Amino acid sequence: MKIAIIGTGNLGSSIAKGLINNKSFTSLYLSDKNTSAVKAFSNEDYVTLTDDNVLAVEESDMVIFALQPKHIDAVLTSVAPKITENHVIISVAAGVDILRIEGIIGSDKNIIRVMPNTAISIGKSMTCLCANEKGQEKIGLAQKIFDQLGTTMVISEDLVQAATVICASGIAFWMRLARATTQGAIQLGFEAEQAHELATQTCYGAASLLIESGRHPEQEIDRVTTPSGCTIEGLNAMEHQGLSSALIQGIVASFEKINQLKKN
Repeated sequence: MKIAIIGTGNLGSSIAKGLINNKSFTSLYLSDKNTSAVKAFSNEDYVTLTDDNVLAVEESDMVIFALQPKHIDAVLTSVAPKITENHVIISVAAGVDILRIEGIIGSDKNIIRVMPNTAISIGKSMTCLCANEKGQEKIGLAQKIFDQLGTTMVISEDLVQAATVICASGIAFWMRLARATTQGAIQLGFEAEQAHELATQTCYGAASLLIESGRHPEQEIDRVTTPSGCTIEGLNAMEHQGLSSALIQGIVASFEKINQLKKN
């Protein structure tokens, strides 16, 4: 598969790293107006750096537009004449719906919205996908590519905004929880590096338990808590301070914000 990524900011670069690590292409074009931003990829086999978006489209079968919403219209317009019905067009631009993309390049193109997160760089992304009517023919191909970079889920487009908050913004939410656990460990006497390892490995273990067991979080919590024990004491103290409520409010606030951005 010949792939191009147009836009190599944090997410575009993360996707590139994941593709390179998994050797998921026959050729990879990384296009950015500032090629120095991707110079770290200059020595990779079968990877070409360019500032020519048209060239990147012409040389690729799948084109991933990893652009900020404010830039995507102009870039799509500039390359639209080179996009054929055989191209698989993927957008990871938050808040940019399929109808908007169709309005620029046409509804007869394979258009797929993909929402990964930055864990894609290490092959651990939770990635959600949806497609226009034409793109349904190619969504399996896109899913196969992104399955190599983590876990995928095909959803309806009306859930993409919510998926962005849970999966993409969610990385930051979980990082903040890991940081808070690290700070607590330091307060209890651990050195910073020890505290970081304790927090991150415990977080990893908790997620792995849920994934591998398929159990509900409360079932795993019940296996840790004992009557009058220290775990339930800590959990109750956190809930009294509004831990669950704060997380839910934060998720809803992010969802409301992304909907505002879409309207603008």
